[in-house]
Amino acid sequence: MNPFVHPTAVVDDGVGIGAETKVWHFCHIMAGARIGARCVLGQNVMIGPGVSLGDGVKVQNNVSVYAGVTLEDEVFCGPSCVFTNVLMPRAFVERKDEFLPTLVRRGASIGANATIVCGVTVGAYAMVGAGAVVTRDVVDHALVVGNPARLLGWVSRSGERLGDDLVCPRTGERYRQAGGGLRLESEEESL
Repeated sequence: MNPFVHPTAVVDDGVGIGAETKVWHFCHIMAGARIGARCVLGQNVMIGPGVSLGDGVKVQNNVSVYAGVTLEDEVFCGPSCVFTNVLMPRAFVERKDEFLPTLVRRGASIGANATIVCGVTVGAYAMVGAGAVVTRDVVDHALVVGNPARLLGWVSRSGERLGDDLVCPRTGERYRQAGGGLRLESEEESL
């Protein structure tokens, strides 16, 4: 199935959009951007030049994904979340050569009105709470909240809060601490 692009959206030349992706009202996708299959871009979303979105990404209303940001497969970006691309912006100082790369790993979720400061990595399946300000890397499966964002606990792949036993109450999957974050026990066995 071909992608759907609403008539009010602007898609520049040289953009790749995967099958079954939906681009809604007043979006702008800039030249060189790559949007995977089965993505949803809500109203008033801007995707910057050269940005890469994996398959199954959902970007809610009023989000700008600037040059230097990469969203891997199945990332969720809540309404009005913010990505920065320079650390110390000034309107009168040109800093396009200072953009820092930002990576949001597979399955991570970013809450409404959260800010992701450039140069960080948000780990796989991590969850950033609404309004949080992420100023440093977030490890896999971490639940972070606040300003600056701090570790509150752990979440499973399905987004459920994990207790001390690190067992997902929804799926029964078991997790183990590894490399500062969490990893599924079944993944460790296959390594």
